[in-house]
Amino acid sequence: MKITPRLLFLAIALGCAALLGFGYYLQFVQHQEPCPMCIFQRLAYFAVALIALVATVHGPAVMGTRIYGGLALIPAVIGGGIAARQTWLQHLPPDQVPECGPGLDFMLEAYPLGEVIAKALKGTGECAEVGWRFLGLSIAEWSVICFAAITITLLRILWRPMSR
Repeated sequence: MKITPRLLFLAIALGCAALLGFGYYLQFVQHQEPCPMCIFQRLAYFAVALIALVATVHGPAVMGTRIYGGLALIPAVIGGGIAARQTWLQHLPPDQVPECGPGLDFMLEAYPLGEVIAKALKGTGECAEVGWRFLGLSIAEWSVICFAAITITLLRILWRPMSR
């Protein structure tokens, strides 16, 4: 079976959908409430999945493949940066962890959107808490790995566009 950009975009879209589904499982079944940084990572996964799904359905030629790849790369890198920042917060000594701030719902009602985004991306003590681990890694650490894999795949699509 030949690996085409369309197949890679489909794999990215399905992978992001699976990650989002698992995040909702952790939230609604395991009762792991997402922090603001987790929610922004979910938005990044959703954006990557949406772009990859459109690219899969469209099946563009080389130039279109590069455009979709570049568009999907933006939220993938942003999501990876947020996950890396959260991982850094989780590894801070307890006395250096920022204080917990107000919830995202309250901030959206009380502050302008730009300020909410800035506060949420800065992270709080809530974002430094590790409530779940798999193979010794936190959700944020797994998210760094997943965003890195997505980014590498998208760079492969950008640098070596294959035939349809």
